[in-house]
Amino acid sequence: MLSTLAIENYRSLRHVVMPLSALTVITGPNGSGKSSVYRSLRLLAEASRNGAPAALAREGGFPGTLWAGPETISRGMRSGEHPVQGTTRTGPVALRLGFAGDDFGYAIDFGLPQPSLSEFGRDPEIKAESVWSGATLRPSTLLTERRGPSVRIRDASGEWTHHDHQLRSFDSMLSEFADPRVAPELIALREQIRSWRFYDHFRTDATAPARQAQVGTRTPVLAHDGADLAAALQTVRELGVAAELDAAVDRAFPGSRVQVENRDGWFEVSMRQAGLLRPLAAAELSDGTLRYLLWVAALLSPRPPALLVLNEPETSLHPELIEPLAGLVLAAAKNSQVVVVSHSARLIDALSREGEPRLVELRKDLGETVIDGQGMLDEPAWSWPKR
Repeated sequence: MLSTLAIENYRSLRHVVMPLSALTVITGPNGSGKSSVYRSLRLLAEASRNGAPAALAREGGFPGTLWAGPETISRGMRSGEHPVQGTTRTGPVALRLGFAGDDFGYAIDFGLPQPSLSEFGRDPEIKAESVWSGATLRPSTLLTERRGPSVRIRDASGEWTHHDHQLRSFDSMLSEFADPRVAPELIALREQIRSWRFYDHFRTDATAPARQAQVGTRTPVLAHDGADLAAALQTVRELGVAAELDAAVDRAFPGSRVQVENRDGWFEVSMRQAGLLRPLAAAELSDGTLRYLLWVAALLSPRPPALLVLNEPETSLHPELIEPLAGLVLAAAKNSQVVVVSHSARLIDALSREGEPRLVELRKDLGETVIDGQGMLDEPAWSWPKR
């Protein structure tokens, strides 16, 4: 389980060190930085696949994702005694992401590219990466270290080995240097990160993939766009928890039952509802009903991930569906660590009433995202790798 998430200089997240638990709910007003925390976790996942530069490019390029305020914010600036203004920079430009957990910790440091003749001048360079054991990076816990293109690995006897393999500036050591003979912890960590799962705003419009018939194949993990909803629901019924599936639908729509129509291998969702003489096809379901069924398929997956991250799952759901949704989230938290980003007081109340989530409330202070009620002495212990 992840115990700490650390982010530095990503959008409004100038410096955030966030404690995590088995179920963490991140909340706050609009514009407080909730979506940036969600994107930060996705960037960490992309880094394990060498996809972080492309992900940053989709957000407008590396310079556009950096913290736009001053390097440091003085007491005078916070009190209004002095205007908010830039000062002489004392450290390098860096976007840093990291986490620590029960077994391993990992951090990556992106910086500005060196001047070159390349046309890819907006791509960030990976300046440093570290993997360590336990919750805190210290010299004694460091297992693998990358500085620039060079990698060194500590062996079982505690001795360091420098490897000849020179990494390119845009390649992560998690994807390019995972030798099971000399660095098994890199493989273990990489596979852990690659198992993370993210869901964010399913489409439910008239042409949404979830409304269309799809060729059916066993689907233990719902696709991010929900296109394979029918196959995922049928997989839950056959390989997962059929009783929980029926109960989740009945809690939300009393007397209803979801079923999957199989027409020559093409699967389509339908729903039988009390009082109707025929089942409703996917094209006939309301947006809220379809969205709830997508969450059912995602949260009852027979292949639970190590980490499940949900971004505003309450979007477009009727208030009466919030409590059934909370029940699904709590059920998922029994098998996966779950992070929920939400500003729904009703969802947070339902999760708090039936479970014990860690509530992290964000707010803005001079454009900077801070955790409400957390002072510097309240932060989890954290150190960044050296360049």
